[in-house]
Amino acid sequence: MHQSNGPWPARATGSLERIQGRPERVDELTAAALGELGVPSLADVLATVGRRPFLDVELKGDPGPAVVEVLAAARGPALERAVVSSADAGALERVGRLAPSWPRWFISWTLDVPTVEEAEALGCRGVAVQWRAIDRGSVGLAQSAGLEVASWTVRRRSTFQRLARLGVVAVCVEAAALDG
Repeated sequence: MHQSNGPWPARATGSLERIQGRPERVDELTAAALGELGVPSLADVLATVGRRPFLDVELKGDPGPAVVEVLAAARGPALERAVVSSADAGALERVGRLAPSWPRWFISWTLDVPTVEEAEALGCRGVAVQWRAIDRGSVGLAQSAGLEVASWTVRRRSTFQRLARLGVVAVCVEAAALDG
């Protein structure tokens, strides 16, 4: 079993505070309780967005077979126009056992030799990296290992454009990153 990578900042607590304005932690609630608080199920989200948009489905822990079944039902057995990503190596290993052909990205704060080696060991197609860790050398390192590079979370158009020039294949954007 591989180590999950971290440390993650204190604000990434798993609570509903930022989106729902509620202090409850997601991992302490049932699916029914989450629904009562207005949190849609994965199946509901997938039905709403349809098959056209590309999706990065980030797992915060072991998904279990039900998540794989929901994703397969919505995006087909080959997981079309989507990837599964996680900083939790165990979650990526589980998805790899349940759906070996599905594309997976290892999430990391850094893009260095240990990150690339971890992604390779997990059988990942790529790495999703905090944008500040991405430069020409780090992208080259990942690409020489046959890994795609994705980035998170960009809030400025200039950052988005720099990442695109470096060959980043996907960028999670927020706020006005693509305005103008």
